[in-house]
Amino acid sequence: MARKRDNGPGGLVIVDKPAGFTSHDVVAKLRGMARTRRVGHAGTLDPMATGVLVLGTERATRLLGHLALTEKEYVATVRLGQDTVTEDAEGEFTASSGAKDLAREAVDAAVARLTGDILQIPSKVSAVKVDGKRAYARVREGEEVELAARPVTVSSFAVHDMREETAEDGTPVTDLLVSVVCSSGTYVRALARDLGSALGTGGHLTALRRTRVGPYGLEGAYTLERLQERVDGEQPLPVLPLGEAAAEAFPRWDVDEEQARLIGNGARLRMPAAFVRQRESGAGGGPVAVFGPGERFVALVEEWDGKAKSLAVFA
Repeated sequence: MARKRDNGPGGLVIVDKPAGFTSHDVVAKLRGMARTRRVGHAGTLDPMATGVLVLGTERATRLLGHLALTEKEYVATVRLGQDTVTEDAEGEFTASSGAKDLAREAVDAAVARLTGDILQIPSKVSAVKVDGKRAYARVREGEEVELAARPVTVSSFAVHDMREETAEDGTPVTDLLVSVVCSSGTYVRALARDLGSALGTGGHLTALRRTRVGPYGLEGAYTLERLQERVDGEQPLPVLPLGEAAAEAFPRWDVDEEQARLIGNGARLRMPAAFVRQRESGAGGGPVAVFGPGERFVALVEEWDGKAKSLAVFA
């Protein structure tokens, strides 16, 4: 029997997900490498997409739901001139009206209207639930799905290249190389769909790569092959320790020993005025990492009526 790997309190592993793998496939791979069932991920990536997937092992799995709410960054290729049922290259074409001789000014104007605080209708093949069932499951069964628009923030939507191509079926199309920085819950495929709709051409994604989740970027990510090489060579997995992960991802509140003990027991202590002002101004209000003496990570809390409400306790 294989000896269980000593994973201690766990931490984060930043993976550069390959195309063709679901997020669950990557979780299953890491479970085998780490020899633990306690592995999860923060924010799903579609099988077609590649790039940053944040995974947590052991107690770090309790951070993942909060990390999933952080800002994300992508590079993508949007194909104008064709619509697909999935709004990406893996779906069947529903229209091929073509896109040729598009003015860059018209494209930039349409992109500008999709930037900032916007209302976005999620992709019909998203994981959004409709009457308790995932939208993508309903679409696969041939149902018509209507989803309500949701507020999202697209901090940046930039076009870096624009070139005319010919699709495999002979349709003249225009491919855009774009970058997107957006809030959690934003669907880049929906941006491609809505951009094509605004220009009257139709549009879908042909490539998507996530380059950042919160503070974690591709520069610190490992491919599955590199991770397996480390395991085969009996090297430890490159795990970002729990406390370091929390310090990188969330605002920090340092407390003394007595405060740490009270917060660890669920007491709602009054928080520093800076955190209260951030929530009141709308500039903050998310999770705060509490650290006790000796860099001991105590808990994740959020400000509530001026006091600390525990989200997860780690010490």
